[in-house]
Order: sequence, then structure tokens, then C-alpha cells
Amino acid sequence: MTKNINIAHGNGGEENNDLIRSIFYKHFENDILAKSEDAAVIENGKLAFTTDSFTVSPLFFPGGDIGKLAVCGTCNDLAMMGAKPKYLTCSVIIEEGFSSYELEKIVRSMKKELELNGAMVVSGDTKVVPKGSVDKLFINTTGIGEIEYGGISAHALKEGASILVSRDVGSHGAAIFAAREGIELETSLKTDCASLYPEVRALMDAGIDIAAMRDATRGGVAAVLNEWAKSSDVCIEIEEEKIPVQEEVKGICEMLGFEAVNLANEGTFVLAVAGSDKERALEVLQKTHTSSTIIGTVTDLHRGRVILNSSWGTKRFLDLPSGELLPRIC
Repeated sequence: MTKNINIAHGNGGEENNDLIRSIFYKHFENDILAKSEDAAVIENGKLAFTTDSFTVSPLFFPGGDIGKLAVCGTCNDLAMMGAKPKYLTCSVIIEEGFSSYELEKIVRSMKKELELNGAMVVSGDTKVVPKGSVDKLFINTTGIGEIEYGGISAHALKEGASILVSRDVGSHGAAIFAAREGIELETSLKTDCASLYPEVRALMDAGIDIAAMRDATRGGVAAVLNEWAKSSDVCIEIEEEKIPVQEEVKGICEMLGFEAVNLANEGTFVLAVAGSDKERALEVLQKTHTSSTIIGTVTDLHRGRVILNSSWGTKRFLDLPSGELLPRIC
């Protein structure tokens, strides 16, 4: 760990993992926390429990706002553990002088996503702090969900499993950057922010043999794959040309010098299923997004690592993102 915390420690990548393990895990260590899942599985596998804080800038962006982001983010973490979102808390820290009209607009966005998930806010907290103490508005949401499909885990990947993405990647991070910097694009790029429980429910209803799911938020697809490879002690081989990326996202990545697989998503998840179920899983996913695709497989070539196979026949390791990516994306 470095002596002081910097922006990179919140990027969902290498520095973020270092911060969590060297300070928080060191003092909070227990068997549930050590699993490092999107949500904790509690009460003998009956419930999933998660919390998240949201500090995005700007608060309103193409396709969403901080309120939609807060409910989707927490409900999606529950859905990734095979749980139906049920109950949420909502805590807000509001800067003095913030517009009550904008606050109500944000809360209406939250209500819409709650209804989509069949969940409700049952508790909360409100703080108003002096101007300059926070940047307009911070939201924390905590969620409890009822597990409908057990056994989903980052530790459950086995050789031969297939890896899929539910849609094109990187659009949230790219859209936030464009909105923040005032970049005007010829076509309307917007966040992928969406509630994922309906897609997960469709996979479960289809009887898909699911090993793991994770929404690719901070650190993007690259972070998810590396965490899975390490947690399950397997190698994940990805076909680079199979990764779906919008042209606008590719353009912004060229401007930033980033890779789309490192950018944050808020409505895109990575799925590991039994190899025999990959085509059926893809069929289910494509009913929502035609850009969903099979991007790779689990092998034992280099355990604990992710390999990216290029269209030129070359191979390279895809590592955890590091350094300062896009600050304040969620």
C-alpha cells in the first residue's frame, strides 16, 4: 500500500484490490467476506446482502442519472448471486444549496427501477452538509435479496466452461467521459445502465447451468475475468475479436488510450456457464441484446491468468486495470 490514498485506489483494479485486502480485509476478515462476491450469501444460503455508494459526476448523463445508477447497481449485485432484489435502504448526503427539483427527479428515477425489480426502500438516512463538503449529492444503497438459484460463485469456474457477455462493453465509462468533457458525438452514445434481474430470471427459467455471474462495473470486464481466474485457480482464454464494442466507445478509447474491457459498465454482466449450455444461454441473452456473445472458455493453460487471443494469432495476458482510469463513474 502507498502512504496516501489516491484516485487509482477506487478504480476497481489492482490498486483498489490492494487497498481492500491490505486494510479492510486485514481487520474485518471472516469466511463470508473472504469470498469476495458481488453480494454476501447469508442465512444458510437463503439471502443475499450487499451495499454500494454512488458519487458519479455529472449527476445526470445520457441514459440515466445517479438515482437510476444507485438502484440498478445494488439490485444488480443481488441478481448476480441468483437473488431477487427485495428490500433496499437509501441514504443520501446532500450539499447545501442543491436543487430540490433535481433531487426529486433523481428519486423518481430510483422509484422506476425499484418497480422494475419488484423491490422497495424500507429504511434510509438523510444528511445535509455545508457547501463544498461533498460534490452536490452522494447516495448509498444497501440491498437484501432472496436467493432463487444457489451455488453461483467466483470460485465455481471449471475447465470447459464458456464465458459470455450480455451486451457490448464500455459504454457507461465512455458516456460518462463524453458527458463530463462536453464531447459531442455524431450518434447518441448513452450509458448501458439497466436493471439486470429480468435477464437473470430468464436464464434461470431456461434452466441454464450457471457457474458465475458478475456485473462488470469498476475495472470492467478485465477486472471480472481476472478475479474469476484467481478465485477459481483456472485460466480464462478470451477471443479479442469476439468482444462486442460500439464504434463510439472505440473512438473514445483511442482518445483516452484505454481498452474497452477496462471501462466501467452498469448494465452489462459476464456469465460463466457449462460448455454444453453456451448456445442456449446466448439465445436467452440475445432476446434482450443482440450484441451479447460468447467470448471465451475456461482452460488450465496458465492458472490464475487471463489470456487474450488476437485475430492475428498472437496471445497476451490481460491483466487487472491499474492506474487512474475514469474518476467518478459510479
